[in-house]
Amino acid sequence: MPSSPQPPLQGRLALVTGASRGAGRAIAIELGAAGATVIVTGRSTRAAPAAGYESLLALAGSDRMPGSIEDTAEQVERAGGHAIALRCDHGDEAQVAALFARIRAEHGGALDLLVNNAWGGHESFDGVFDAPFWERPMRHWDAMFEHGVRLHLLAARAAAPLMIERGRGLVVATTFWDRDRYLRGHLFYDLAKAAITRLAFGIAEELRPHGVASLAVSPGWMRTELVLQGHQTDEAHWRERPALARTESPHYLGRAIAALAADDPAALAGKSGRVLRVADLAREYGFRDLDGRQPPAFELD
Repeated sequence: MPSSPQPPLQGRLALVTGASRGAGRAIAIELGAAGATVIVTGRSTRAAPAAGYESLLALAGSDRMPGSIEDTAEQVERAGGHAIALRCDHGDEAQVAALFARIRAEHGGALDLLVNNAWGGHESFDGVFDAPFWERPMRHWDAMFEHGVRLHLLAARAAAPLMIERGRGLVVATTFWDRDRYLRGHLFYDLAKAAITRLAFGIAEELRPHGVASLAVSPGWMRTELVLQGHQTDEAHWRERPALARTESPHYLGRAIAALAADDPAALAGKSGRVLRVADLAREYGFRDLDGRQPPAFELD
């Protein structure tokens, strides 16, 4: 009887930041399904959910953010991977340093993939989607740059020495990008996402001589737990909401990153520094969303 093929990420070690829910949770699960060992980090644990989302929760009519790192770790294991749940506030430089010191001590520093997904931009969410910049409060800047872009930089600069020592590795940043079109209605959000994309490019330029790749991946409009909650539906019934017709599941993004991580290093080197759309990667690598579709790239009106 022929043996089953080895999962493409068997023996690989990945770290997914901000993996308690949403995109990070799905990315971790899909990496696990591809055979990876996944370190799942975030601030939310079952015992103590992350603080700072009070305004968002009030608008959603909820009293607790969904998900925890333990929940995600269990789902990674059920998908076939191995998971390690570690609480880390990725805005705290000391905690980030301790996390990567632990990776060095317990795994020999053999980190193959860093997915920079932690994002605190929702901490200032006020339900206003379209307003000129002069009417936007400056708290959006702190949420999206200090608690967003900075988190990507802190993790990348801690991961870089580990990857450089081994002469290989991949850093992926989750972002949003529509061919440099302006995200009209929220200048702060537009600036933050552009900064993440540029950060991925700069990291690629500096890591290229060391055999390490860096790129940004842009999903479309994802049906995260909070999006579904906001539309008073769930993953089983979202088609009943016409407003969600252009959405995709977070697993579409997760499958894109798993496909990239499994690709040949030379191919990744050719992609390094670029921002790649999930829909384009689906056509290149042949993966589909949970419902079997290949949703087209989300484009701004």
